[in-house]
Amino acid sequence: MKASEVQSLTLAELELKERNLREELQKLRFRKYTGELSNTSDMRKARRDLARVLTEMHARTPKVESSVEAKG
Repeated sequence: MKASEVQSLTLAELELKERNLREELQKLRFRKYTGELSNTSDMRKARRDLARVLTEMHARTPKVESSVEAKG
């Protein structure tokens, strides 16, 4: 999944994609540890796709300014 594809998704679609990618990554980990996964690069792809989705979600959330007073 390319970054441009992720940027075109709505926030609801991003949340759904995140949930699906987390489930897929969990299944891939399970298959790896049971010896059924022959192509471990799928795990890398899933992790990177999840990172792209999370990055886009964080970029879209409104930033909250902290009200920490400066000590001096």
